[in-house]
Amino acid sequence: MISEQSRRNIMSDKYTVLVVDDAKENLAVMSQLLKDEYRVVVAKSGEQALSLLANQKIDIVLLDVVMPGMDGYQVIAHIKSQDSLKDLPVIFLTGKDSVEDEEKGFELGACDYINKPISPPIVKARVRTHIQNKRTRDFLQDQNIFLEKEIINRTEEMSRLQDATITAMASLAETRDQETGNHIRRTQLYVKLLADKLQTHEKYKDRLNIKLIDIFYKSAPLHDIGKVGIPDNILLKPGKLEVDEFEVMKKHTDFGFKAIEDAESEMGADDTFLKVAKEIAHYHHEKWDGSGYPDGLKGEEIPLSARLMAIADVYDALISKRVYKDAMSHEQAMKIISEGRGSHFDPDMIDAFFEIEHEFYDVAQKYTDG
Repeated sequence: MISEQSRRNIMSDKYTVLVVDDAKENLAVMSQLLKDEYRVVVAKSGEQALSLLANQKIDIVLLDVVMPGMDGYQVIAHIKSQDSLKDLPVIFLTGKDSVEDEEKGFELGACDYINKPISPPIVKARVRTHIQNKRTRDFLQDQNIFLEKEIINRTEEMSRLQDATITAMASLAETRDQETGNHIRRTQLYVKLLADKLQTHEKYKDRLNIKLIDIFYKSAPLHDIGKVGIPDNILLKPGKLEVDEFEVMKKHTDFGFKAIEDAESEMGADDTFLKVAKEIAHYHHEKWDGSGYPDGLKGEEIPLSARLMAIADVYDALISKRVYKDAMSHEQAMKIISEGRGSHFDPDMIDAFFEIEHEFYDVAQKYTDG
């Protein structure tokens, strides 16, 4: 058990008591009473007290109510109006003993009342109690700050791990398709560029936000993850696919959806990221007029994320070299995409796409296939 002297040494090192009273004799009495346990500073007026509070670290205030100039009620009102001081414990010292006076003080934020003439044991006990309360509160606040920082650090760490896992999974699928990691990067950026632009449009401003756009961006690399289930003789065929081969190829959307759905089931939670990833993997080959696959969805039936991905994927496929075709120019790709407005693609998205097509071109030039 800690000794009284040790406790006093600890307390005096840490806590400062401000005594505010217009009577010099009262200041002298309170200083003498508390000096062994605390660092004591005194103020003879409310104005002087506020000046000390602005320039020193004070841990508790003993405040006289009746003073010339600013009275105790005005002083505490000023203290509690400041964010940096609002939690500071204030004990009123008063000769007033009416219920109304005490009620007013507590309403203004006082933590306690000590009646004059003071009783030294009561003063010491009350100050010690509220100092201990402050000590506990400060500890809890420090712990909260620490935990908040830990949560942020862990969240950032989990986000980096998630990003690395997504990239690894997507790279596996792209490597089988003889595509490069730059395809992943480009399509991610295309999706974000287009979503950012759409967010400025009246139709989409309430449907898109920074968090959702970031989820679109992070989910985009998984759009073709289902290709890991497609046989090499079909996936890598240099010529046009036969009808039956194309039917097999189309199954990559189902494979991708199922893989992500299985991951979602393992988590046992409804996760927005996985929901969006499923949408993108499953529906990015759907077409606005209902002629796409796998489900022949039409118009707004197609998830927003998949409509964005469709434009990003087609643009990148057109400007990139594949085993079955040469790369097209940006201008050729723009012409083909324009022809798909309202049939293959969401017309509003195509309009937004053409407003920022130079940004798509810049991304394509920056992340070229080596």
